[in-house]
Amino acid sequence: MSVEAPPSTLLIDGRPPSGLPLRHVWSECLGAGRANEALRADWQDQFREAVQVLGARHVRFHGVFHDDMFVYRASNGGGFGPPTPLATPVHTFAYVDKVFDAILDAGARPFVELGFMPRELARDTETLFWWKAHGSPPTDMAAWVELVTATVRHWIGRYGLDEVRRWPFEVWNEPNLVPHFWTGTRSEYFALYEATARALKAIDPELRVGGPSSSVFVPDARYDGEYHDKSVEAATAEADDPDALGWKPVWISELIAFCAERDLPLDFVSTHLYPTDFAFDTQGVGRPISRNRDATRDDLLQLRELLAASPFPAAEVHVTEWSTSPSSRDHMHDTLFAATYITRAFLQCQDLADSISYWTFTDIFEEGGGGIGPFHGGFGFVNEQGLHKPTFHAMAMLNRLGDRILAQTEHGILTATPDGGVAGVFFNYPDSMGDRSVGSATSYAATRELREEGPARRITHTVSGLRPGAEYRVELLDWTHGNVAEEWHRRGEPLNLSRRDVTELAAVADALDRRTLAVADDGVLTIDLELPAWAVTSISPVPTTR
Repeated sequence: MSVEAPPSTLLIDGRPPSGLPLRHVWSECLGAGRANEALRADWQDQFREAVQVLGARHVRFHGVFHDDMFVYRASNGGGFGPPTPLATPVHTFAYVDKVFDAILDAGARPFVELGFMPRELARDTETLFWWKAHGSPPTDMAAWVELVTATVRHWIGRYGLDEVRRWPFEVWNEPNLVPHFWTGTRSEYFALYEATARALKAIDPELRVGGPSSSVFVPDARYDGEYHDKSVEAATAEADDPDALGWKPVWISELIAFCAERDLPLDFVSTHLYPTDFAFDTQGVGRPISRNRDATRDDLLQLRELLAASPFPAAEVHVTEWSTSPSSRDHMHDTLFAATYITRAFLQCQDLADSISYWTFTDIFEEGGGGIGPFHGGFGFVNEQGLHKPTFHAMAMLNRLGDRILAQTEHGILTATPDGGVAGVFFNYPDSMGDRSVGSATSYAATRELREEGPARRITHTVSGLRPGAEYRVELLDWTHGNVAEEWHRRGEPLNLSRRDVTELAAVADALDRRTLAVADDGVLTIDLELPAWAVTSISPVPTTR
């Protein structure tokens, strides 16, 4: 049942507010690399900050069943000698308990990705990543079901059924990416989904399950069959205008049909949306593709239409990975440009998904091993030393927004705060960019070409009906404020930071341009801001002390 917004006396530029709800899709879930990384003290410190400052409510990661979490045990380990097989496999949860305790103690919840396969259950081993994940179907489906069942029953016993009912359960990760994330067929993934979904609902019908966690939309038939078919990608790779192609979701229509035919639950659909693609031309050479700046919204609109016409119109939509690109060595992630891009996209898509999980909140991320240098293009809002990138500040600004829209434009949003005030975020995604996204870069120096885009943008609004004298904090993130990777570049891009370097760079990272505005005696707040190219700014009530 919908809840009507309370009557408002505010006027925005002389007009009544829209009163529409604002869904904080950006903070509903954040991504992280793998479960074992969450055992680190610095990971946990950064995650607590993500909860407290960025508003993170869930976190999703790979590898809860990977060997380094020691859940599935068919032998005693051995040590110096060979392992001794156990008469019957057992499940141990000491490592998992530490991770899930830390998440809950921080004030958030897990978004549970069920994977990857333990070595002793995997048909194929060491298929991807530095940490050698096993992206494989199980050798024994009954043993997989027993593993899932034992794990979830353990969580219910430890945290309570009411708590675990609030955790989404996602079956696997990117199974369309054969032979890395999944070495089986599409039908074998659907069999895994069926067995897992039935096992979860047998434990408790209110547990939420979904998939297929597929990777990106594509404009060709490469994933239409049982296996990835690279031979059909040439037209995509060689297209003069990739945006003119018909991009479509992967395995979602097929999973919907499978679940409907077999009377299976599908509480949510999940997919990964990156505004990029990688396709093979007629010579077998892979070509990177960058889509337009609105690609995420275009994809979500299509997905919503698909679900509305499906047997599961009420299924939630969770984008369980999203960023400017899927590479953890893309230097664009360290930049101001990425901050502006994600701010624009999140606000543009807030009404189309139940969560859009930024991949990832931290550079403590080891799919390719540890990053080389403090700013190596890692996904994180913070780097390995805990330095705040511009994307961190953009997310903090979004978190300060209220949950009711007063007014929204192409360049920002004003919202109502619970105390009767307003909070806003505005940005300047430069007009000279046209419909281009920020793309990718193999070095920080290469990203700096975008600093020449423009022009500046003036943001003006009046808000009437506020408390006279109330103060509002304005924070500005731009090229000279909060741009820590640029300062690192200015210092010669040192590979290894001293303790003094970290202290000084931390001060630069957090040195936003801050000022205050006051509501006039007539109850009018006048907003008149000049935003340089790529700037992001927020307006929020100054907290009152009592």
